[in-house]
Amino acid sequence: MSHFIYNGKSFPAETAIIGPDNRGLRFGDGLFETIKFINGELIMPDEHFARLWKGLQMLDFSIPKLFTPEKLEQEIKQLVKKNQHAAARVRLTVFRGNGGLYDAENNIPNYLIQTWALPANNGKLNSNGLQLCIYHDAQKNCDKFSNLKHNNFLPYFMGAAYAKKEQCNDALILNNQQRICESTIANLFIIRNGVVITPPLSEGCIAGTMRKAILTDLTDSPFDLVEAQIDEAMLRSAEEVFLSNSIYNIRWVAGLGEKQFGNDSIKKIYMYLQQTNPGLYC
Repeated sequence: MSHFIYNGKSFPAETAIIGPDNRGLRFGDGLFETIKFINGELIMPDEHFARLWKGLQMLDFSIPKLFTPEKLEQEIKQLVKKNQHAAARVRLTVFRGNGGLYDAENNIPNYLIQTWALPANNGKLNSNGLQLCIYHDAQKNCDKFSNLKHNNFLPYFMGAAYAKKEQCNDALILNNQQRICESTIANLFIIRNGVVITPPLSEGCIAGTMRKAILTDLTDSPFDLVEAQIDEAMLRSAEEVFLSNSIYNIRWVAGLGEKQFGNDSIKKIYMYLQQTNPGLYC
């Protein structure tokens, strides 16, 4: 039987924990982090907790002294052990408690920790390329909250539903300028005319921890790398495309509709990153 942690206490997976007045349920009032656990450790915990704490401050949470990254990391490790996962995907959700739109009972964070087993070598470069589509019916605003992993997830879950309907692996999301922002679960990179390009944070994409690591690790590499706006025409003229997130590292994209992409440069980038930072790209 799997378990989860709610506000520091462990419960069986089927336990009900929140009522109908919860603001996280009503309004999506909160944030989340998805963290990889492997070889007995969390991957990039400092980056994940720094992003979470920045978001908590931006959303005006009142953070108790005992609510710390160290406390959460310890509880995550205890839960992974209890659920008997050798490797795991960890989701940490933080949300406000009860209240209406104008009258929250307080601003103290409630939190939920869940874990799911990951297969061995899940960070290995995929041999079968992903098939993508573009979701046009919801656009993501470019504002001060765009880079956070908040629980207001409408463009993403509708994009995921569209991808499933179209029998694609993932869908790309547009920003309110009709440019490519990211996918439903990952940051986007394209290779065009030999240059690796990813949208800047000003385009509204999530400030991904793996995105940041790739930008850092490729800075002094043989590969040309820039942050630039990407529209649909630019995407379709790319030679190669890959996605990145904290769970799967890099995943190459084979197609977008009728357009097919190669992966020669992606293989070289992946090998370079593994040699540069083997503890991360695992």
